Amino acid sequence: MTPLKLGMVGGGQGAFIGGVHRMASRLDGCFDLVAGAFSSDPTRALASAVELGIDQDRSYADFKDMAAAEAARSDGIDAVSIVTPNHLHGPIAEAFLAHDISVICDKPMTATLAQAESLMSAAKTSKGHFFLTHNYTGYPMIRQARQMVADGDLGEIRIVEANYLQDWLSEAPAEDNKQAKWRTDPAQSGGGAIGDIGTHAYNLACFVSGLRNTSLSATLTSHVAGRLVDDDARISLKFDGGARGYVWASQVAVGNENNLTLAIYGTKGSLRWSQENPNILWFTELGKAPQMITRGGGAANSAAAAVTRIPAGHPEGYLEAFATLYREAAQMIASQDTSATTIGIQDGLDGVRFVDACQRSSLAQGSWIDL
Repeated sequence: MTPLKLGMVGGGQGAFIGGVHRMASRLDGCFDLVAGAFSSDPTRALASAVELGIDQDRSYADFKDMAAAEAARSDGIDAVSIVTPNHLHGPIAEAFLAHDISVICDKPMTATLAQAESLMSAAKTSKGHFFLTHNYTGYPMIRQARQMVADGDLGEIRIVEANYLQDWLSEAPAEDNKQAKWRTDPAQSGGGAIGDIGTHAYNLACFVSGLRNTSLSATLTSHVAGRLVDDDARISLKFDGGARGYVWASQVAVGNENNLTLAIYGTKGSLRWSQENPNILWFTELGKAPQMITRGGGAANSAAAAVTRIPAGHPEGYLEAFATLYREAAQMIASQDTSATTIGIQDGLDGVRFVDACQRSSLAQGSWIDL
């Protein structure tokens, strides 16, 4: 396909996730980055644009100016990538959707439920699409697992468990740690571990199982003295149909880097997957030995093959999974085909509702909250 024109808000000098989004957007040749508001500081915004090869007349210091200017251009952007702190996601997305420009937004969708509901309303009246980059859904073995569950290979689902463990916030971070600074500010993040990585685990559990969470009980804890957001979250879930689930998200679990795992247990079998070894999926049928399914291998199904780029035995991982989401977004924007496997506005709202319910439950000593 002809590459679409992409803009970016945030992700300037010193940012981590902006670079990831830029690499992912161009991996499959689906997007060309042509404009950006990389910082609210005009000098830093322009310096970032120059580094990235963006024309100076398409470097903006205000996202509202960028949305209006790009919408007015005959060669304006087709989509904008939002890679700012969480509290800015909603206002930025609404500004571009108001001009019918599609939005590719980093997760979580917003910092508050009120922002999420406002964005949901804005998306309904826009000709632009909204995509949320829960990148772990792009792994081939996650697509394999989702298809196996849908095909009934596990039978009736009984238990879903998703854990995401890190240790990088086990101590109070240095003052110059930009990533930690906004993530531990409740006004910017909307939550700690529950919003930063808990939403990933929760989204993955729902994406693969196909189940809808109906209620939850949560305990959120701040282990580091003086911290204003949670750094450890433990949540029990009830799903429609009677299945039960559990999510543990922690950023103080010493010895863990990005230990995201998923396990699903049904009446006929189970699946187990680890993000740190993503090219392997373990499938066990009741009464039989575990089977190791590999990405690109003989047991890989059509859902996995559709997002597999290279032969078996060559690792595919984080960036490729991210790129899959960008490719699917580009295909939908270009063709208006809504049948692709994408994470959209409803998934984003569900994720923010999950965070909100967890916070309310924890404040009520773990009371069950209906979603």
